[in-house]
Amino acid sequence: MRREAMGGLAKGLAVIRAFSRDHAALSLSDIARSARIPAATARRCLLTLEELGYVTRSARDFLLRPKVLELGAAYLESMNIEQITKNHLEELARNTADSAALCVLDGVEIVYIARTSVRTLLRLEAHVGSRFPAHATSTGRVLLAGVSPERLHRYFQTAKLEALTERTVTDPQKLRALIEDCRRNGYAAVEDELAYGVIALAVPVLDHHRRVVAALNSSSHSRRTTKTRLVRERLAMLQQVSRQISADLATVPWLSLSAQI
Repeated sequence: MRREAMGGLAKGLAVIRAFSRDHAALSLSDIARSARIPAATARRCLLTLEELGYVTRSARDFLLRPKVLELGAAYLESMNIEQITKNHLEELARNTADSAALCVLDGVEIVYIARTSVRTLLRLEAHVGSRFPAHATSTGRVLLAGVSPERLHRYFQTAKLEALTERTVTDPQKLRALIEDCRRNGYAAVEDELAYGVIALAVPVLDHHRRVVAALNSSSHSRRTTKTRLVRERLAMLQQVSRQISADLATVPWLSLSAQI
């Protein structure tokens, strides 16, 4: 990180990022360890965040307050993502009876920036703001297929290709080959890699320069379909919706910069 980017703001953001679904309440020492900063520094950050209304205390632990949602909402509102994608995702969900989502790449993870959910057999909990390892997702492979060789090299230098199931691809060479297949074919499909029972298909969303700025996906359960059938029945549908979203995203040309692609 550049020297001018260091300081209290970076440390405060690291404190906020220490919290997660599995770590909703954290002690001072837990936060300091996760944020990799001294306990005294973490305490000063927490006191500031508490005064600003972003965190609160319960006994010896700290918790995030709803106000922290404003930080993520600022991104979505500035990009007008919900208004642009809502009708498209809802139509896709209606036609497939499964959830549909739009994701971007952030470091080594994909982030949901829009989603329409339906009641399905899937146990995977995902919502706007959810993050998952790029290597284990169809959207991640689509997004990685759209980055420059230099960006892809940095990804493989920093990503931890952890096995989330027995079927997660963790071999760098095999993952590179799958990313290349995605670049050539224009889509990616995964089964049982992020979670057992989850089958997902994704296609790229392009900007007016034909750069990949997001990935559109449709997911289902292995009890309802197979990966081969999902591709056969939904690929053309996803590609059509992707083109529609791409046309509408021409109104937010800075999305590609924000997505760090």
